Amino acid sequence: MPTSVAAYAAQDNLSPLGPLTITRRDPEPKDVQIEILYCGVCHSDLHFARNEWGMTIYPIVPGHEILGRVTAVGSAVTRFTVGDTAAVGCLVDSCRECQSCKAGLEQYCDVGGSIFTYGAPDKYAPGEMTYGGYSTSITVTEDFVLSVAKTLDPAGAAPLLCAGITTYSPLRHWGAGPGKKVGIVGLGGLGHMGVKFSHAFGAETVVFTTSASKVADGLRLGADQVVVSRDAEAMQAQAGSFDLIINTVAASHDLDQFTNLLKREGTMVLVGAPEHAHPSPNVMSLIFRRRTIAGSLIGGLPETQEMLDFCATHDITCDVEVIRMDQINDAYERMLKSDVKYRFVIDMASLKA
Repeated sequence: MPTSVAAYAAQDNLSPLGPLTITRRDPEPKDVQIEILYCGVCHSDLHFARNEWGMTIYPIVPGHEILGRVTAVGSAVTRFTVGDTAAVGCLVDSCRECQSCKAGLEQYCDVGGSIFTYGAPDKYAPGEMTYGGYSTSITVTEDFVLSVAKTLDPAGAAPLLCAGITTYSPLRHWGAGPGKKVGIVGLGGLGHMGVKFSHAFGAETVVFTTSASKVADGLRLGADQVVVSRDAEAMQAQAGSFDLIINTVAASHDLDQFTNLLKREGTMVLVGAPEHAHPSPNVMSLIFRRRTIAGSLIGGLPETQEMLDFCATHDITCDVEVIRMDQINDAYERMLKSDVKYRFVIDMASLKA
């Protein structure tokens, strides 16, 4: 029998999030049931809650940075036992048969079969949508559950499931490391993780921020240099020097000021998804230096597990502010003002209280 659990949901694009009782399936043979301890708050949660991408089906229970404790496992589960620390990221299933899925790149499923943790058709409950981590428990097939070292701070580890992997994946794919110069645009929930990973990979790391007040924090997080992007002279001093730039800004802005910083054959990777499109870039800046503007999503399951293991080895977690569930609406407003260092995380014990 399905189990009723407490959650927080948006009922429409204008109302604040509030309590909702949802159901979770009892574990099938390959399922893992997780008591959610912490759930990170992603800007995507806000986009979905307010239907800013035009695809929300209500009610929506956001949350895809989920960390918790295993409370039950199906009879065919082999990698988890009751009491383990486990995590769920942005995906809870995929087609599993296409080339991308077989390559461990489920986020790029060739047939559109990626099933996201919330707001997607639920294959286990036809006609219903998936509900995310703003809830007290979740049941997920074992193949889409990740292991988390008990040595990592659980609240700080939760946002690794999106903010972490979203920056880790392009840094790994485009070869950040010793001898490479890497730029991180934006020092927010994604950007601060990009700095930590780029530094840990051994790359020369430069942060670009519009706020002079973030210079000291960028250096604290591991940047070799912090450039205020409104300073034209400071920007010109960086021209043509970057192998890779990870642009984390989730608002429409001029890309040319950053593509001009790339070396010949350098790449700028966009990982922020703005509500409105960026202005078209200057094509000549790309053509005459064989520069690339690319995009990157999250990581697949193998790479996400690799990232979590890397974080355990290097003691990397997100800088977080822990909130109660009933503070989520205020947190959304603060997030819009960049008033958080650097990720809100919900303590789900507050939803049970």
